[in-house]
Amino acid sequence: MISVRNRVRVRAVIAGCLILLAPWIGPGKGLAQGGERPLLVEGRKTVYQRVLTRPGARGHGAPDAEASRDYPAFQPLYVYDAEPGWLRVGPTINGGAEAWVQTGAVVPWKQNIVAAFTNRAGRERQFLFDSEDRLRGLMEHEALRETQAQMLAELADDALPETRGVVAVEPAEYVNIVDRLYLMPILDFVQDLHPLNYEENLLMKVASVPLRSAAEPAQAQADSFDAGIVFVFDTTQSMDPYIQRTQAAVEQVVDELQGTEIGERVQFGVVAFRDNTGAAPGLEYRTRTLLPLQRRQDQTPVVATIRAATRVAQVNSPGFNEDSLAGVEDAVDLTDWNGGGQDPFDARIVILITDAGPKDVRDPNARSQIGVRELQRDAQDKGVAIMTLHLQTPAGGGAQHAYAAAQYRDLSRFHDDTFYYGIEDGSPQAFQQSVTRLVTGITDVIRVARNDRPVLSPEDSGQELVNLGLALQLAYLGRLRDTQAPDVIEGWVSEKAVEEPTKLAIEPRLLVTKNEMATMADLLSQLLTLGEQSRDAEDAASFFTQVRDVVARMAQNPDRLINTESDTLGGALEFLDDLPYESQLMLTTEDRWAQSAMNRRAILDGMRQKLVQYRKWLLDPEVWTALYAGAPDGEYVFAMPFDVLP
Repeated sequence: MISVRNRVRVRAVIAGCLILLAPWIGPGKGLAQGGERPLLVEGRKTVYQRVLTRPGARGHGAPDAEASRDYPAFQPLYVYDAEPGWLRVGPTINGGAEAWVQTGAVVPWKQNIVAAFTNRAGRERQFLFDSEDRLRGLMEHEALRETQAQMLAELADDALPETRGVVAVEPAEYVNIVDRLYLMPILDFVQDLHPLNYEENLLMKVASVPLRSAAEPAQAQADSFDAGIVFVFDTTQSMDPYIQRTQAAVEQVVDELQGTEIGERVQFGVVAFRDNTGAAPGLEYRTRTLLPLQRRQDQTPVVATIRAATRVAQVNSPGFNEDSLAGVEDAVDLTDWNGGGQDPFDARIVILITDAGPKDVRDPNARSQIGVRELQRDAQDKGVAIMTLHLQTPAGGGAQHAYAAAQYRDLSRFHDDTFYYGIEDGSPQAFQQSVTRLVTGITDVIRVARNDRPVLSPEDSGQELVNLGLALQLAYLGRLRDTQAPDVIEGWVSEKAVEEPTKLAIEPRLLVTKNEMATMADLLSQLLTLGEQSRDAEDAASFFTQVRDVVARMAQNPDRLINTESDTLGGALEFLDDLPYESQLMLTTEDRWAQSAMNRRAILDGMRQKLVQYRKWLLDPEVWTALYAGAPDGEYVFAMPFDVLP
């Protein structure tokens, strides 16, 4: 039996509000009750104690007094005072206490991090156990897979014995935390090694309760599973020898689907991209939606649009790499994936076809400063899978192909699978086979959902397309059945699948308010302005002095929670100290900043890309949810992925 016991127990001390990310309070809005603040977490200067209400929690005007209010389950509250058996609490850091609650009616919340289930395609459903030891008992079992299979069979027969110690199980369908926010707070965690491959892993103690109404009706019907596919065509001059092949391959697929029952379930859109028209006006456009995605009975407009897309630009664009990210970004963000709000597309696919790499964010001709990883994450959270057909033509050369392939692999991830297809030498046969295989694989998802026989075998389609089909079906069923996260008070679960550590089962996320994210964006913007002025060694030396001045000025405002006693850029963000995440800012000391211009450029580029994503989220009302009735707009929350933290 394998046993991994040498570990460091980490008990995060991240109470409620993000350091430096407190809501902005304008002039004339001082602190309530003469500046009263919640109690600090021990050893912290800017982190306050916080609790979560248990189901049935009630607020009292005073200890032992009659209850005066009811709290919803798992509402976060700040702790302002404590007496034996009682806590004085309030919902905000600057609004003062509003009631007393019994200590048994709340759960201490040392983090403002929450757990989110990933799409379980390619792995088994995960169990939540009543203790860490029970979870370890399964993970370290010599017959792990056999035991897990037996437990899943017992679950299916509704005969799972209590002696297993299981308190809940992952939903059979996928619950997208962005579409339907649920709170699964991480109450505690242990940093460990996975017994199967000794890679880093988290064991987490979590609790859960859905936040959206279970009565929301599902709009789709059981037989209405459909797919929206948006092609993103490179129509620059270098594509001229290959665009006819692109047209022929895609048109053949559309023609074969036309008039069929499955064809009625597949709809298409077309976006074209070129490059910066400011640098080359003859390009006519940078991006253009040639055909919006919508449900059509007749696909003739699709074929006509694809033929029109064969007209490439008549002038050269600036550089071989093109602004493909602008085209993909428009396809993801501007496409109406929700079908006018009535019937969302169940499978959402963007297929990028290009012979060039994407513009780097440092290229002056790039439209957006968002990076490929931020764009991929934005698409995945919207349920959109990006696929890339990269024509590796002789014009690019080996070094350019390697750069483009690396970028597009990062862009074309969907959960744990990658949908990048490099076509060597732009081979027309290989290209047509790839297009046909991709679209046929997508239509097979519809066939399987309808209990029809798929055209491709699993061997022909490839495991990644099989997983994608299952992932899309699980998400569809989750929306159709209005699946909720398990309702459990406390349970232990592994970050990585117990039986397959290459698959992420639980993704930690940071719960932020809209005000907090806006302040985070403001901070990054100020750091970027200072950083861009730091061009040589002397400037680099003065940069930290300027940053400290900014932090000191912000600290004078009692509504900006900042730790001024830090020797790193991220030290003011005290909440990052104990997250299971390695922050770039936390690692940036004065010495490291001054080491080289390349280091400074990499740090600034990373900050800039994340700033662009923060601003996109701030403008998207669909990602924000109220934690409690009557919450102001600035207190709406979003479960923010760790990989886009500063």
